[in-house]
Amino acid sequence: MAPETVVTVDHNKPAQQQAPPQQQGRALDWIKINVEYFKTPPGLLKIIELFLGILCMALGTPWASAWYVFVAVTSFITTLIWSFVYFLSIREALKIPINWVLSELISTCLETFFYLIAFIVMFTSVYGNFGRNIAAAVFGIFNTLAYGASSYLLYQEHRSSAPAGTA
Repeated sequence: MAPETVVTVDHNKPAQQQAPPQQQGRALDWIKINVEYFKTPPGLLKIIELFLGILCMALGTPWASAWYVFVAVTSFITTLIWSFVYFLSIREALKIPINWVLSELISTCLETFFYLIAFIVMFTSVYGNFGRNIAAAVFGIFNTLAYGASSYLLYQEHRSSAPAGTA
C-alpha cells in the first residue's frame, strides 16, 4: 500500500513573513569585456597574428607541406584562445596560481620557432602550385615576425614583473 501524507492547516496561526529572495550572482558576472587591450601593442599584434594566420591557413596546402598547415592552424587556435583570455578578462577573473605572462611567453616563443621552420619548409616545397607556396611562405615570414615581436614584448613584461634576482 502507498503511504498517505496528511497536511494540517491551522488558520488561526499568523502567516510567517518570508524573507525576500536574495539576489543570486548570475553565472557570467565574472566576464568583463576588455576592448582596450586590443588598442595596446600586444593586442594589435594579436589581431595581426590572427589576420596573417587566416591568410597562412588559406594559402597553405597539406599537399605542399602538412607541417606548415599544422603550424598555421595550431598557432591560430592558440592565439584565438589567448585573445579570448584577454578579451573576456579571464586572467583577472580566475583566482588560480598561474603565471599567465610566462605561459603566454612560452607559447608564443614556440609558435615563433615553429613558424620559422614552417616557412622554410614551405619555401623548399616543390609540390602543388609553386606561386601559392611562395605566397604562403612569405605570409609565414610575416607571421614569424609578428610572433617574434609578441615574444619580445612578453619577455619584457615577464622580466619587469619577476621578483628581483630571479630574472
